[in-house]
Amino acid sequence: MKAKKRGKPKATKKIDGEVWTDGNNWVVKHGELKRSRGRPGRVEPLFKAIGEKVPFGALDAVETHMKHQGVGRDGVYVAHDSMGTPRYIGRGNIASRLRSRHEHNPNELLYFSFYVVKDKVHEREVETLLIRASGPSLHFNQRKKRVDIKPGNVRDYEAGTLFYERQQRKGKKKAKPCASRRQKQSSG
Repeated sequence: MKAKKRGKPKATKKIDGEVWTDGNNWVVKHGELKRSRGRPGRVEPLFKAIGEKVPFGALDAVETHMKHQGVGRDGVYVAHDSMGTPRYIGRGNIASRLRSRHEHNPNELLYFSFYVVKDKVHEREVETLLIRASGPSLHFNQRKKRVDIKPGNVRDYEAGTLFYERQQRKGKKKAKPCASRRQKQSSG
């Protein structure tokens, strides 16, 4: 008999209402995640609000709703293409930055995601993590994309974070013995 996995119990969704609809396919609803029953302990959420792969047509309605809910509108945002691939990631005023991105690339960018981080000091860390995980798909963001295998700068994370970093050895590299020297050493 297989043992039950223990872990964080799933939150339940409480849908409060509708924010936007396009009249055809898409409806954007809002709600809140509630802790599950039992004694899950006190865990502080990382985010105040999130939205993932929302159609760009809903941007104004979502911004207005967040304003009425008293949720800050600064955070980390992602602009996605028609396949859901992230093409631009940044932080700041979510709606204005996304509007700007969409104006520059209206045919390519169809969806957006956003993350309002509860403790603003962690915004840069969340942005850095998303950028590094997305890799070369961020072709609209020329300053931030990295297409090589070099690690990022660990100083992008907050002080007090334990880190592990790959580094290249410094100093003179040891010469590898050539094939003729190896044969002499093994025969001698």
